[in-house]
Amino acid sequence: MRGLLERYFALPEKGTTVETEILAGFTTFLSMCYIVLVNPAILSQAGLPIVAVAAATCASAAFASILMGLVANYPLALAPGMGLNAYFTFTVVKGMGVPWQVGLGCVFLSGVAFLLMTFVGIRQLIVNSIPRPLYSAVAGGIGLFIAFIGLKEAGVVVGNPATTVGLGNLHSATPLLALVGLGLIAVLNIWRIQGAVVLGILATTALSWLFGTASFTPQSYQFSELTDTAFKLDIAGALHLGGGGFGILEIIFVFLFVDLFDNVGTLVGVTKEAGLVKPDGTIPRLNRILLSDSIATIVGSFLGTSTVTSYVESATGVAAGGRSGLTAVVTGLLFLLALFFAPYAQIIPAAATAPALILVGALMMAPLAEIEWKDPVVALPAFLTLAGIPLTFSIANGLAFGLTAYALLKLLSGKATKKDVMLFVLAGLFVLRFAYLAE
Repeated sequence: MRGLLERYFALPEKGTTVETEILAGFTTFLSMCYIVLVNPAILSQAGLPIVAVAAATCASAAFASILMGLVANYPLALAPGMGLNAYFTFTVVKGMGVPWQVGLGCVFLSGVAFLLMTFVGIRQLIVNSIPRPLYSAVAGGIGLFIAFIGLKEAGVVVGNPATTVGLGNLHSATPLLALVGLGLIAVLNIWRIQGAVVLGILATTALSWLFGTASFTPQSYQFSELTDTAFKLDIAGALHLGGGGFGILEIIFVFLFVDLFDNVGTLVGVTKEAGLVKPDGTIPRLNRILLSDSIATIVGSFLGTSTVTSYVESATGVAAGGRSGLTAVVTGLLFLLALFFAPYAQIIPAAATAPALILVGALMMAPLAEIEWKDPVVALPAFLTLAGIPLTFSIANGLAFGLTAYALLKLLSGKATKKDVMLFVLAGLFVLRFAYLAE
């Protein structure tokens, strides 16, 4: 069995082992298992049965992550996307009055559109048109982003109406435990202990329960309720939405646009961190990656959840040594197991997962050294990307700022060439996106 796994996932060539990949998959799962609780909480406000959505969340994440691992052989885990689930609930269903079944039909159509764009090579052109310096900036920006999420979840950073953010109460239990967990994971990393992130998460979880700062509220979870959203999508209703098609076009456009650039940003950042990008900046087996996430969204709509996308938390698995699709397969299998224990995911408190996000964010700063900061054509776009991702809480926004600035500066400096056609097309689309969001 070991030999089969090593050959199929090319583990020796990637400098990794079966044990490392399993630990990495477990680490990624622990970092993103919150979605098992958060996604149902959001989509249930659109009228979807919460237990069925929990099942759909686990099943879609399991299918998508395993598919990505087996087909593309990348340590990228997928699940229903944050932000897109909120758009589905609060804009499409509650704002536009669209039944959730029709909304799922829109998700299906956006997945089909993604698949067609992949087959004709449009998505590949988009990924390959991103300037190489922005790859490094995206990786660093994602690092800041997930570190900020970790600090926020830990209560170390809190909202402040006067200064936007401020320092939390470090005398309270959650921030203290998170900082202890961060120190523990950092020391284990320094000592090069295998599975340092997982050990740190488990140790902090144990401390949280020991000191009574964790809580758990059991929920009803009847297997007869698991299929209440499965195959309930209304594709015909989606096609006739808006009396003339504008409604469906608007919804699909947003699903496509946000998922496309969030996905591209995550893909670029995580593969860069894992050392899987070629010297010329291209990503091997890109077609397989894009096909996998397109199919994942289609299957997710049938199961009963909003758009499925690559998760930035995959970087925690990469930091734990994950370099192949076996990491994603392990994460997927754990989500499959979570299907039977979905309500128990909250046993692991935020104080335990937050340190992993903070440390991984720090480790993802390394690619910033590759950026030519003395070149003004590169420096400003890279900075806008780096700062835009955490400050706007969106990978897509950060990438949009950086790429648009890069295109503009290249044009004004007279350095534009025929090879930059797609770059300018993307910049134009981003300008239209910002104009749309401003309405």
